[in-house]
Amino acid sequence: MASLLFRQARVFDGESVHTDYDVLVVDGKIAQLGSAIEAPADAEIIEAHGKTLLPGLIDSHTHAKPPALEMALTFGVTTELDMFSDPAWMTEQRREAQTRNSMADVRSAMTGASVAGGYHSGLVGVFFDKQYPVLENAEDAEAFVAARVAEGADYFKLMIEDGTIFGHEAPRLSDEMVYALVAAAHAQGLMAVAHATTVELALLAIRAGVDGLMHVAGDRLMTDEEVAEVAQSGIFVVPTLSTLASVYGDKHGQHLAEDDRTRPLLSDAWAENLCQCWHLTNPGSTANVIDATRRLYEAGVDVLAATDAVTVGVQPGTAHGVSMHGELELLVDCGLSPAAALRAATLLPAKRFGLDDRGRIAPGLQADLVLVDGDPTTDVRQTLSIEGVWRRGELAPRIAQADGAGNALAASAAEK
Repeated sequence: MASLLFRQARVFDGESVHTDYDVLVVDGKIAQLGSAIEAPADAEIIEAHGKTLLPGLIDSHTHAKPPALEMALTFGVTTELDMFSDPAWMTEQRREAQTRNSMADVRSAMTGASVAGGYHSGLVGVFFDKQYPVLENAEDAEAFVAARVAEGADYFKLMIEDGTIFGHEAPRLSDEMVYALVAAAHAQGLMAVAHATTVELALLAIRAGVDGLMHVAGDRLMTDEEVAEVAQSGIFVVPTLSTLASVYGDKHGQHLAEDDRTRPLLSDAWAENLCQCWHLTNPGSTANVIDATRRLYEAGVDVLAATDAVTVGVQPGTAHGVSMHGELELLVDCGLSPAAALRAATLLPAKRFGLDDRGRIAPGLQADLVLVDGDPTTDVRQTLSIEGVWRRGELAPRIAQADGAGNALAASAAEK
């Protein structure tokens, strides 16, 4: 593999901004950064004055059914953290991602913890090819977690969902199950993260000892005491603002579908999915989610960027890769600076999920890189002005999502 030298770029290294910096990549890793670096004889020179070099973006909450990872990489997301998928296809994708630089890398919770008839059960035959294992009682927690370890889970996911956000009741993990599962996950050395979309269920998860919340609750405003409890717990939160805006009836993804920088790379089906939202009768609002995210961030809670993108017809208002750029805009709306929003998509998820080889531009780390025109550290909307995406130092193809693939997924979802 030839060396790469990015010359005179504005570099956001995951923490700080450096102007007129050179970055040298050798054998797929960052070798050096600084001023006036001498180019090796075999180096490809990329003149980057006026452009910004970013670490590859990390989406901390997706459901990555093929071809999600190829699509993610097209839009600068070099790693997806999958939060509940079929272990069969996920195992194959992880294996492919070890050698293919034309798809994003992926980590996965494999099968999430739920109960019969609970959240996600309606997706069997639509997103999931077959019924997934469920928990029957708290006494089975250790065996359930052990089975996820055997599947190859990188972390453990609990689905603590009572249906409030969808406007109907649904069976959920009992309090006893939640406590038992978190303890069993930690005993196996796995981080435990939780889906919880009401304030009460989020507090249950925190009191049980989870390491992170994979949504921010929007059913009501949080009290100051509740915000303080979250902050004192030391957990991280993953707001998934793009998805929750859709759940509460806002079409935040529409402007992404209509952007000249994205539309040529989207199938008609994915573009249409971005323009949709849920139509539910539920308590809460996008404003509550924005308020909670702002106050949690101001209280010192680590906020991670994520989209909860799934497939066409399953999660309206989202698309893999594209929605990360909308998520960064929404984080800025929550009071984060553009640089802080970028940290939420690079440094912080790498730190919180133990991805020590990425998330920053520093010597010895993997050369997952995104070069954009303009300065997203002052205007985060510039992250979509992508000039190139590199995975492990190799320039990735930026290919339009085929209509056939998108429409096949839409047809599958329509059969629900």
